Amino acid sequence: MDRMIYLGMTGAKQTMQAQAANSHNLANANTAGFRADLHAFAPEPVRGPGYASRVNAVSRGLGVDFTPGTMQTTGREMDVAVQGQGWIAVQAPDGGEAYTRAGDLRLTANGNLVTGTGHPVIGDGGPVAVPPHDKMMIGNDGTISIVPQGQEAQAMAVVDRIKLVNPDLEQMEKGMDGLIRMADGLEAEADAGVRLASGVLEGSNVNITTAMVNMIQLARQYETQVKMIQNADENARSASQLLRSQA
Repeated sequence: MDRMIYLGMTGAKQTMQAQAANSHNLANANTAGFRADLHAFAPEPVRGPGYASRVNAVSRGLGVDFTPGTMQTTGREMDVAVQGQGWIAVQAPDGGEAYTRAGDLRLTANGNLVTGTGHPVIGDGGPVAVPPHDKMMIGNDGTISIVPQGQEAQAMAVVDRIKLVNPDLEQMEKGMDGLIRMADGLEAEADAGVRLASGVLEGSNVNITTAMVNMIQLARQYETQVKMIQNADENARSASQLLRSQA
């Protein structure tokens, strides 16, 4: 009975981990530029003394789904979306460089250009800072232009250029903070071929229907594994009572 309980317990634990990953994707279904985590159950032999006769199903991450999300027209001048392949460079919380598809940009009170989650956007010389202005425009090559405060429209000046990159997807990985980084820890080089669309925002690539179906399936699977543990416990109790009655 202990083997049955162990297998049921192990299966329930792995199902909970798979449910957590699926719930994380579902919770970010409306997050701009979010890339879904891929996961699946894989066989893992039970190692130890004796014959290798048992195999557990283990929930494993299979990387990131880099499929583009749907484009949503917002009309907001500071909303930008990468057209095709490419990424926007931002400063990660640890101070390093990371990459995102979230183009919901905004300015802080100090004039720093950040994403909707507060990550500073990186330009040619580091994090982008925009001086006081009457009008701001972001070109399709990432160039940031402004009309300085109190100046005429003809006095348009270039402030900086957003760093846009397009490395091989096989060289990129997703961190726990949701940002994408180079797997080797280095910084990707700027790619002049990457283009932005203004007034457009890329949504999450999470398929809500698929995630909901997975959530239901995993919940039923968890219930089955818990019932298996309960049945093993009941069988053990019945066996103990039978032995006591025959003693």
